[in-house]
Amino acid sequence: MTLTVDAIRPALDGAIPGAIATCDPDGTPNVSYISQVEYVDSEHVALSFQFFNKTRRNVLANPQATVGVVHPLTGANYSLEVDYLRTETSGPLFERMKARLAGIASHEGMSGVFRLQGSDVYRVRSIVELPGTYLPPPPPRCNLLAASRKCSERIAACTHLDELLDTVLASLESLFAIQHSMILLLDEPGKRLYTVASRGYDASGVGSEIALGDGVIGVAAREGSPIRICFMAPEYLYHRAMRKATAGTEFASKLETEIPFAGLEEPHSQLAVPVKALQRVIGVLYVESSEDLHFSYDDEDALVAVAGQLGIAIHVLQAASEAADEPPARAQEPSVAQGPPLVVRHFGENDSVFLDDDYLIKGVAGAILWTLVRDFVHVNRSDFSNRELRLDQRIRLPDVSDNLEARLILLERRLTERGAALRIVKTGRGRFRLTAQRPLQLVDVPAPRR
Repeated sequence: MTLTVDAIRPALDGAIPGAIATCDPDGTPNVSYISQVEYVDSEHVALSFQFFNKTRRNVLANPQATVGVVHPLTGANYSLEVDYLRTETSGPLFERMKARLAGIASHEGMSGVFRLQGSDVYRVRSIVELPGTYLPPPPPRCNLLAASRKCSERIAACTHLDELLDTVLASLESLFAIQHSMILLLDEPGKRLYTVASRGYDASGVGSEIALGDGVIGVAAREGSPIRICFMAPEYLYHRAMRKATAGTEFASKLETEIPFAGLEEPHSQLAVPVKALQRVIGVLYVESSEDLHFSYDDEDALVAVAGQLGIAIHVLQAASEAADEPPARAQEPSVAQGPPLVVRHFGENDSVFLDDDYLIKGVAGAILWTLVRDFVHVNRSDFSNRELRLDQRIRLPDVSDNLEARLILLERRLTERGAALRIVKTGRGRFRLTAQRPLQLVDVPAPRR
C-alpha cells in the first residue's frame, strides 16, 4: 500500500540513519547511508547534503533515487521513490536541518565530521512499507488534539497578559506533560529576545537575554520557523554568562549585568516555536527535555498551534492595556518609608539599573523603571498608566510596536524575585502603582561622551 509522507514522519527523526540508492549515467548503482531525511510537507522531503561524493554526482546527473528509512520505535522499514528538485543553502529549511544534524552528529560522536552544506529537496513519488514483523507503536504521552483544544479554551479565557503567560506554561505542564518551558519576547528593534516567563526551573531566568540567531531560540526567531532537536547538540546550548563590565564607570565594572539563562544544562531534546502576530515574529515558545527524542513532529504541530493563539492573544491584551478607558484607581501619595535608603543607580550607557549593589535590569525596562522612580521621588507620584508611558519621551520607546505591558510584567517579577523594597502593583487594566518600603536615593551615571 502506498503511504504519504505525513504517515511516516516518526521515521524521519534521524534516530536510525537512512540509506539512498542512486545510479550514474551508465546505470551503475550506488548505495550509501544518509544522515538526515527531513519532512518538508505531504509531498516533499529534504536530504542532508554534506559531502560532494558519488551519491551527489549521481543525483545531479540522474535525479531519480530510492530512499530507505526506519521507524525508530517500531522498526518498520519504508522505501521512498523520489525525484531531486533543488538544493537550499540558507533559510528556514536549511537552519532546521542544520540544527537537527548537529544533534545527530553529537549523538553519533561525529560532531567534527557532520557539516551541512545544503538541503536537497526531493518530490516523493511513492512510499511503501517493506514486509516484516514490527513492534506496535508505543502509546502517546498525551492526546495532543485534546490538549490543544483545552489549552485554546484556557487562552481564550485570559484577560491580562501576566495571566496569559502563566496559563500557557501551566497548560504545557498539565496537558502536554512538558516539564520545562519558557516564553521569550523580541526586544525592539529585533536584536535580542528576553525571557518574560518560565516554568520548571530552580531559578526563573526572567530578564535573561538571547541574541537573535543564537542557539535554537535565536534561530527560530530569526527564521520565523520551528527548530526541533532530538539529541543534545553542544553548539546549540546556552551557557551562563560570565561577568561583564558596564562601560563607562569603574564601579559598574565590578557588577554582574547579565541574568543567568534558566535552561537545562544539557537538554537532549529542544523545540523552539516562533510566536507570531499579524505576520510578525514577536517572540518564541521554548520547551526542552533531558530525554532523547522527547518531542516529535506531532508535538511540534501542536505547539505551533498553541504559539499561534498565544501570539494573537499577546497582541490583543497589550493593545487593550494601552487603550484602557476604565477610571483610574484613587491616586495615592507615596508613603513615608522608614529604614536606610535604597540606592537606585542608573547607568545611561545601557539604561542598566542597580538596587544598592545588585543588578536588576537594563535596556528599555531599565529606562522605564528609572522614569518611574524619578517621578516617585521628585514629584511625589506613585500611580501610572501604560498609555502615559507610551507617550513619555524620557523612555525613548521604539517607534514600532513594543511589548510595553510585557516590560512591566518583567519589572514586576524581577523586583519580586529579588525581594526588593520596590514593588509594582496593578491597580486596573493598563494601570499600576509603584511602592517603596525604604526611602529612595537616586544616583544617575550619564553615558560617557563619544
